[in-house]
Amino acid sequence: MNRTLHFGEGLFETILWRGENDKLHLHYERLSGSAEFLGIPCPSYGEFIERIETAVGGDGSRKYVKFLLYSAGGRRYWETPEGYEVEVIVDEPPPIPESVSLCFSGMRVHSSDPLRRHKTTSYLFNVLVKRDAIGRGFHDGIILNEEDLITECSSSNLLLIKGSRLITPAMEVGLLWGTTLEYLRRRTDIVEERLKPENLFECEGVFILNSLIGAVPVQGIEGSRIPVNFEVLETLRSLLKEAL
Repeated sequence: MNRTLHFGEGLFETILWRGENDKLHLHYERLSGSAEFLGIPCPSYGEFIERIETAVGGDGSRKYVKFLLYSAGGRRYWETPEGYEVEVIVDEPPPIPESVSLCFSGMRVHSSDPLRRHKTTSYLFNVLVKRDAIGRGFHDGIILNEEDLITECSSSNLLLIKGSRLITPAMEVGLLWGTTLEYLRRRTDIVEERLKPENLFECEGVFILNSLIGAVPVQGIEGSRIPVNFEVLETLRSLLKEAL
């Protein structure tokens, strides 16, 4: 049985493919760690690379790659997966916006939800957040948890500038720690803090981060203007140059 289809027991990674690099190792680290947590057998790093290279073919240009790890096994929902299947989807990368406007989502997460820390195929909550934000005229929605603390957007992490510090919502509040955020954290100082909505309007800049867009500045939240710090933007994009 395809347990991903029946129970949502599956994982995926969204990758901007430009050949093997340090960023790709982070994607595999997260995939294999989450597979271990869910009990899904996982391909080796070698198979991970081989599957992607086969799907991409000889085209040397950048590609959008979605690597899906499906769970296979028993029909009873509580049973442990016995095997896996892999699907790799390849497409052209989406355009990168110059800046974005965000809103606060009315949908909440709970910090104790274990699935918030894994990129699972149980993605409907994120879909609903994004659809609602687009319907309201925004790029995406900022998700709060049960304590009104900022977690993330539907498909990106948040990075704030406060003085000379780079700040991101603490992992403990219930979010998926992105590979782009981790790539930056290993190359510059990023501090985790428990952030409230008002903190967004007290900083000198806000960015969204993910694997397909890198770092993009937020120029407005709920109609209020947010300053764009081009100096920090250039620094972030310089740090991400080898990954993107």
